[in-house]
Amino acid sequence: MAEVSISIDVSDMEKAVLFYTKALACSELRIGSDTTKLSADNVNIFLLKKEPESNPLISGTSARNYERHWTPVHLDFNVSEIDKAVSLIEEFGGIHEGSESGDWGTAAFCADPFGNGFCLCQINN
Repeated sequence: MAEVSISIDVSDMEKAVLFYTKALACSELRIGSDTTKLSADNVNIFLLKKEPESNPLISGTSARNYERHWTPVHLDFNVSEIDKAVSLIEEFGGIHEGSESGDWGTAAFCADPFGNGFCLCQINN
């Protein structure tokens, strides 16, 4: 079976490492100037320093943009205390855009300081 890892483009490595380790409790495995390897439980997350306006495509003419953006693929971080987790997101430069609750639990819709969206999920057992 293939091992899955996640890569996240960021424009400021120091700020990104601080956000993902402090706000989302990821463990730092290896830090570099252009690539940092983190772990969230047993999923590897690679922070990749990429300059704003650089082209992310091999064939195409797009430009990296670190304003809030949408993507059909996003991360969910399962947490035990969603209100505390949201506070940490905001404290370390992320944004909380709203929440939704149901009999399944609560989801908080957030973004990191680089515009990458993700959800915090507190699932009822």
